[in-house]
Amino acid sequence: MGAKYFGASVRRKEDPRLLTGRGRYVDDIVLPRTLELAFLRSPHGHARIRSIEVRRAASVQGVRRVLTFEDLARWMKPLPIFAATPPGLAARVKFETKHAPQYAMAKDKVRFAGEIVAVVVADSRYLAEDGVDLIGVDYEPLPAVVEAEAATRPDAAVLHEEWGDNIAVAFQHAVGDSEAAFARATAVVRERFRVQRYAGMPIEPRGVIASFGAHDGSLTVWSATQVPHAIQQGLAGILELPVHKVRVIAPDVGGGFGTKAYWYPEELLVSLVALIMNRPAKWTEDRREHLLSAAQARDQLHDVEVAADHDGRILGIRDRMWLDMGAYNTWGTALPWNTVAHLCGPYRVPTLSVDVKAIVSNKAPNAPYRGAGRPEVVFVVDRALDLLARQLGMDPVELRRRNLIRPDELPYDLKMPYRDGNPLVYDSGDFPATFEAAVKAADYQQFRAEQKRLRAAGVYRGIGVSSYIEGTGLGPYEGAFVQLDLSGRLVVSTGACSQGQGLETSLAQIAADTFGVPLEWVTVIGGDTQMIPFGIGTFASRSAVLAGNAVATACTEVRRKFLEAAAKFLEVAAEDLELGDGQVQVRGVPDSAVPLGRVVQACLPTHRAPGVAQPSFEASFYHHVPTVTYANATHVAQVEVDPDTGAVKLLRYVVAHDCGRVINPMIVDGQIHGGVAQGIGGALLEELVYDESGQLLSGSFMDYLVPTAMEVPRMTTLHMQFPSPRNPLGIKGVGEGGAISPPAAISNAIEDALAPFGIRITRTPVSPSSLVTLLAEAERAS
Repeated sequence: MGAKYFGASVRRKEDPRLLTGRGRYVDDIVLPRTLELAFLRSPHGHARIRSIEVRRAASVQGVRRVLTFEDLARWMKPLPIFAATPPGLAARVKFETKHAPQYAMAKDKVRFAGEIVAVVVADSRYLAEDGVDLIGVDYEPLPAVVEAEAATRPDAAVLHEEWGDNIAVAFQHAVGDSEAAFARATAVVRERFRVQRYAGMPIEPRGVIASFGAHDGSLTVWSATQVPHAIQQGLAGILELPVHKVRVIAPDVGGGFGTKAYWYPEELLVSLVALIMNRPAKWTEDRREHLLSAAQARDQLHDVEVAADHDGRILGIRDRMWLDMGAYNTWGTALPWNTVAHLCGPYRVPTLSVDVKAIVSNKAPNAPYRGAGRPEVVFVVDRALDLLARQLGMDPVELRRRNLIRPDELPYDLKMPYRDGNPLVYDSGDFPATFEAAVKAADYQQFRAEQKRLRAAGVYRGIGVSSYIEGTGLGPYEGAFVQLDLSGRLVVSTGACSQGQGLETSLAQIAADTFGVPLEWVTVIGGDTQMIPFGIGTFASRSAVLAGNAVATACTEVRRKFLEAAAKFLEVAAEDLELGDGQVQVRGVPDSAVPLGRVVQACLPTHRAPGVAQPSFEASFYHHVPTVTYANATHVAQVEVDPDTGAVKLLRYVVAHDCGRVINPMIVDGQIHGGVAQGIGGALLEELVYDESGQLLSGSFMDYLVPTAMEVPRMTTLHMQFPSPRNPLGIKGVGEGGAISPPAAISNAIEDALAPFGIRITRTPVSPSSLVTLLAEAERAS
């Protein structure tokens, strides 16, 4: 493949429509006679439903139907879940797992504030909301469970009675003899770390429109989703329709981050209303609904121990962790094991022991959000390493240098399985080189020298480092269907779909280079189940790796077919032809060049000679990966802290990363910058706070704080390209990486800034009030 576009910072193909207001999001889609939905959501975190009275709501002018569980009982089947443990993983780890069905509406009991109890269908959203206000529900409030560790106590209220407790997933796992390692350690750090509950906050909330075609029994659904094929399959199963009769389209989607890679009740309920009423049905989420009931994330508690020798070399890590899964165990072992699988990071950890419990609580369900277990465990380990360095009287950078896996040790086998069940073996990279590049770019030594002078003047600045490894390109497959049209333009369809990250452009760059056409001659269509029959979706830093390689292979096959046809047309051997700039010519003979479209049109039945086979200018390919690739990065944060107010100012942020071969550096920079911004939110601002009864206290942007341009500093991004040997293009994923290290790097920097005061940061977010409290406690202790 040539490199005219691959590796170049070409402008994004999707930007002209998105930046000029011509994007087409779910709420922009208007169908004639559309009915709108509003949902009655439980005001209680935990309660029994004694009765529901809907007559007053149904009498509102313009309200067409009021529906409860009983009205839709025929279709109230358990919602699809993403909980299957891969056989290879189940064979190596003894999991104890429990699942309880989640239905589109609560039947007898509500388990989180925001769970759907009834649906009002009306001529407008305003009328539907009026109807919701008139529904009467008799609830019997029950004790709530809102803390993971407390949920495991014998006296805790039980969410799913048939379980007998609240433990959804439990397992233990060990690598090596950690007891012996800790027995011979010179230094041991023990600490409890907590990562708060927060979530992706896409600019566009969720939305669904459905239209039922009574003439042919087909259902078309537009959804702001990252997984249209999963929605298609789930709807077909529940509604008992052939899969080909259900078309799901993800149009322009305004951010996803994992929040939209989930099977939601609303997708089924909107589709059911369209089916029952034989009219299009629509629902657009408001921000309050999003904060209440969209998938949430993080929410982990760790009791960690790190043992090291006198030189600071890690001997072992032990971690006892609790994960709060919310009301339903939708993702099974994926989140707990993903956390464990990334615990060692780029460091040499000879022994490891973990004891894990994932529990259910009276909160909205937990699901993967940008990083999916990695930001949590990176925070825990990198904070512990800073504490270890302090205990040993060593610079945190030097301690990390001594423990980084060297390039000559790759491929590096961690002696444990990855979440896909395959051996966890780092494939490529140079972790020390990436680390040193970030440290150098951050002017680490100069910062240290200036830090002492500034402290003497009463200015408290700190620098923090964090490194991670990320499994990317999660399988099992993604596909591409490529067609050459009559004008010689390429149409690329894929199961991957964009939520704003520039996927159209990246895949077009691959297609244009592979086939040999101008970039503007490539149209990429993602997220439409009618355009390609099978697909997985866009999440888990996977689309460039899987869809990118599928596009390259399918384009190669279409190119081969085209050259065979062109060879007959030009009466030369195919190997004597070359493609470029939308033309085909005999190599070295510019005057022989003809447009691609002329060759395609010459092959039409009206132009073909009798008996000549009809050439095909299309191909599909599904790229399968046996296991993931491993991206890595080092982040360095510089901060200034006001000890009087607890205010934290980010001065500078440096990222050196390795995502294999970079398709478009500008897009990669954008991915990293956006991820860092979200990581800053997790480090300093964002938190979904529940009270003891399961009520969400931070249910608006007045209380749930997200970063603005004022909180995001200038960034330096360094591309360290070490191609992966696990796919033909040498790509590693980058979608989640920016969000993984900021909580750790920033917390380390804050603690470094306030080192003279002797505080210890053990939880996020590091808010001004929490810092003032820590400083006051430290002053009293002294």
